[in-house]
Amino acid sequence: MPKFLWACWDGGGNLPPSLGIARALTDRGHSVGFFGRPDMVGRVEASGFRATQLGSAYAALERYGANPLPTVFGYTSSGLVGQELVEVVATESPDVVVVDAMFTAALADAPRFGRPTAVMLHTFLNHCLAMWRGNFAMQSESRERAGFAPLPSLDALWGERELLHVNALSEFDRASPAPWSNVRYGAPVLGALTGAHPVSLPWTSDDDRPLVVVSFSTVREQRSPEMLQRALDALAARPVRVVASLGGIVGRHELDVPANAHVVEFVDHDALLGDADVVVGHGGHGTTMRSLRAGVPIVCIPAKGGDQPVIAGLIERWGVGCAMPQDASAAAIGAAVDGVLADASARAAARDRAAAFSGPDGAELAADALERLADAARAGSRRAA
Repeated sequence: MPKFLWACWDGGGNLPPSLGIARALTDRGHSVGFFGRPDMVGRVEASGFRATQLGSAYAALERYGANPLPTVFGYTSSGLVGQELVEVVATESPDVVVVDAMFTAALADAPRFGRPTAVMLHTFLNHCLAMWRGNFAMQSESRERAGFAPLPSLDALWGERELLHVNALSEFDRASPAPWSNVRYGAPVLGALTGAHPVSLPWTSDDDRPLVVVSFSTVREQRSPEMLQRALDALAARPVRVVASLGGIVGRHELDVPANAHVVEFVDHDALLGDADVVVGHGGHGTTMRSLRAGVPIVCIPAKGGDQPVIAGLIERWGVGCAMPQDASAAAIGAAVDGVLADASARAAARDRAAAFSGPDGAELAADALERLADAARAGSRRAA
């Protein structure tokens, strides 16, 4: 059976869907191994997959001292990491190398892998294309300042790989044709999150106050106890019930939790959203799509993720909620929640969007595409032999 090597960037919007696709592949009998920075190893192993840290993951951090996110770009764009991956691929000899779309060091050295490369994008392509071009230009500049060769263009890094698989609904994204011929759309990967368990709510069954789910990023670089506290403060005096997620990156001791709030390490969205009336989130693609799949409107407060302001704008354009600035005050957040709760059209629009999720889960669609790529590679090897 085919063997897949996953060159991993463990961002909050990248790792959970990557693990979902890996689960679909292993359920079909395939082999998947993840390679990335030390931060991802425990999370991947907890999901039952082989995970290996790259020794060069943080070897160049001192060269990225001027970058506002050195632990991100010092890994994702490092030429040392790219070279190590070339060596890992040669040793592992996979049928296909899967690369997270933001992992520019892996993408830049992909032509040296000698294996087909599939790029996995876990958010919108067309809506975010300008943002991605700017992000990759910034990574290239940081890489040059660190003493590495500049990156090829986005058109080469994504468009010249064998497959660019977009794990998003095409009908939500197709404002214009796909920019390259290798683009294939699947669907959001919305399986159960590792570490998320059904929440036992502390309220009685006859408590009919609206339920507000507060869920921000799970990426340490986007950690913001202050934002979470403002959301809790915004809802403290309102006649609502609140379930808030710490995301594994904020400590319970860092917060002043009001009496109407229940705080958990990870929110099991699927168990809660059926009863939720509004989600207060950060505009991550996964959280946003889970909310819309359940027909729940959203108050969006973007963090530092590049696609989050874009998705916040879409939430308003689609009429499924409202967007707030990153520094929104507790008073402003509270007023926004009040407005969405009172807006029947926002819930109706969210329910209309939910109809688009009737097809297969994105994990199965992505696994199908990766299988086809592996089969084509094996067929080509047999013909060459």
